[in-house]
Amino acid sequence: MKAKEPVVELRDVSKAFGPVQALTDVSLRLIPGQVNCLAGENGAGKSTLIRVLTGALRRDSGSYVIDGRSVTSPTPASVRAAGVQAVYQELSLLPHLSVAENLFMGRLPARTGVIARGRLRARAREALDEVGLTDLSPDAIVERLPAATRQLVEIAKVLTADSVKVVVFDEPTTALTEAESARLLEYILRLRERGIAMLYVTHRLEEMFEIGDWVTVLRDGSLSEAGPISDYDEDRLITAMVGREISSLYPETHRHAGTPALRVRGLRRSQDSPSIDLEVGTGEILGIGGLLGSGRSELLLSIFGADPIVAGELEVAGKPVKPSGPRTMMNAGVGLLTEDRKVLGLLPELSIRENVTIASLRSGSRHGLLPAREQAEEADRLLDSLRLRAGSYDQPVSTLSGGNQQKVLLARWLLTKPKVLIFDEPTKGIDVGAKGELYTVIGDLAAKGLGIIVVSSYLPELLGLADRILVLRDGRVAGELPGTATEEDVLRLASGGGRAAESVLQEEIPAPREGAPASSEGAGATIPPTPDDPGEVSRDA
Repeated sequence: MKAKEPVVELRDVSKAFGPVQALTDVSLRLIPGQVNCLAGENGAGKSTLIRVLTGALRRDSGSYVIDGRSVTSPTPASVRAAGVQAVYQELSLLPHLSVAENLFMGRLPARTGVIARGRLRARAREALDEVGLTDLSPDAIVERLPAATRQLVEIAKVLTADSVKVVVFDEPTTALTEAESARLLEYILRLRERGIAMLYVTHRLEEMFEIGDWVTVLRDGSLSEAGPISDYDEDRLITAMVGREISSLYPETHRHAGTPALRVRGLRRSQDSPSIDLEVGTGEILGIGGLLGSGRSELLLSIFGADPIVAGELEVAGKPVKPSGPRTMMNAGVGLLTEDRKVLGLLPELSIRENVTIASLRSGSRHGLLPAREQAEEADRLLDSLRLRAGSYDQPVSTLSGGNQQKVLLARWLLTKPKVLIFDEPTKGIDVGAKGELYTVIGDLAAKGLGIIVVSSYLPELLGLADRILVLRDGRVAGELPGTATEEDVLRLASGGGRAAESVLQEEIPAPREGAPASSEGAGATIPPTPDDPGEVSRDA
C-alpha cells in the first residue's frame, strides 16, 4: 500500500533570533488523516516551529512544501489560502459580537452593501452543526459562552474556510474541564476520519496517547525523535523531551507532620455557606481536590485574606491571625501562588528581579525598601537556587516560559521567609521537565519544615505530592484521604459517592497527634465579618 504524501512538509528548517538559535534543521511532515503530536519542553522551539508553519515567521534556511510545491516566502494569508488553519490557546473570537458574525468575520454575506442576516444565520447554522453545536444559536454573544463552547466555535470558524487541509491545535484544552476536553478530543478524532492533517500541541501527555498517530519531539530547538506514537510509552516520551530519564517525577512522601503550621476552624464565606476546618503541619504537604466549582480556589483566597469571610478562626504557627487582607497574611508567614500567574501573579512590565522583590518592599528599611544591592543579591541567590533559565535577571518576566515564570513567583514568596506556602494549580501550562523540577522544590520546602497546601485538578499530581488529601464538594469538606488513596477514591468523594473512600480513610489515616484539639473552640481569633483588604501586596492576591 502506497504511503500517503504529506500535505505540508518542512525540511531542515532553521531559525535564529540574534545569537539565539531557536530551530536547527527541524523537519516536519503532516499527513492527511493523521494527528501529529508536537512534544517538547517550554523553550524547545514548538512555538517558533508553529509560527514558521503558519507563515507568521520567516525561516532562515530549509524548505517549505505544500502539496508537493516548494513555497519560497509563505505569508499567513497565502498559507491559509493553501488550506492551513490554526486554533490557538488565545482565541481570536471577538467577545462582543455574535457567533455568526465571528464565524464569517471578513466574509460576511451582503447584498448591496448590507449584511444579509438570513444567509449569515443559515451558513452559521451549518457550521455549528458540523462541530456538534446543534443547540447553539448563531445570534448568541460570544462572551456569554462557556470556554469549551468558545473553543468549538473557533474550530467551526476555521472549518468555514475554503478547502481546509491542515489544522494546527496549540494547547486547545488548557482552559477546559476534563469533560470539555474529552468532547474536544472526540471532535478532533472526527476530523481525522475526514482526512484532515493535524498538528496537535499539548503539555498533557495523556492526550497525545489518546488521539495521536505520530509524535515529533523537539529538544533545545532540534529534532530529538519522531515516530509512531504506538512505539512510545510515557517514560520514553519524557526521556526524549528532556534528554534524561526521570525515574520518579514526584518526591518521596516519607514525611511526618510536625506541629500545626496552619490551622483553620469554622471558616465560612457567607452566612449560608458551609463551614470548613483544615490543618497542615510543618513538613507536610496537604492536597485539596474536588471537581470544577467545588470551591477549592475560593477557599485558598479566603484563607489568604483576598476574599471576604463572615466567620472563622485561623492560626499560623500557633498564633491567632485575623486575615484582614493579603498583607496581614503575608506578614504572618503565608504565601499564595495563584492559578492564573499572568493575571493575578506576575507584573509583566517589570523585570525578573523586580517581580521577585516586590512582595518584600515593606521590610528592612526606614521607607519599606531594602537597599537595591541587598534586593538584587537576595533575589539572585533564590533564582540561582531554583535554577531559573534566563539570559539576565533584568529581562522582562514576560519573556520567560511558564515553568520559569512559576519559579519567579516562588522566589518572590521565599524572599518573605514564609511558614506556609499555598499552591493553586502549580503546574498549569508547564511542560513535564519543569513539572519535575517544581515537584522537587515543593518536596524540599516541606523537608525544610514549611507547611504546604496544593490544589490541583490533575489527580496523579495531587496523589503524587500530598501526604493527605482534603476533598471538597459544593463548597464543603466531603472527606479526607491518605496520600496512598487512588484516583477512584478521590472521584467518589468529589462526586458524592464517598462510602468506599471513607472506608479507606478509616483504615489508613493516622490517629490525631497528641495535643491536637478535639474541637475548634479556642483555636484562634474570630475573623471580623468584613475583612479590610488594603491591597498593598503583590498581585498574587
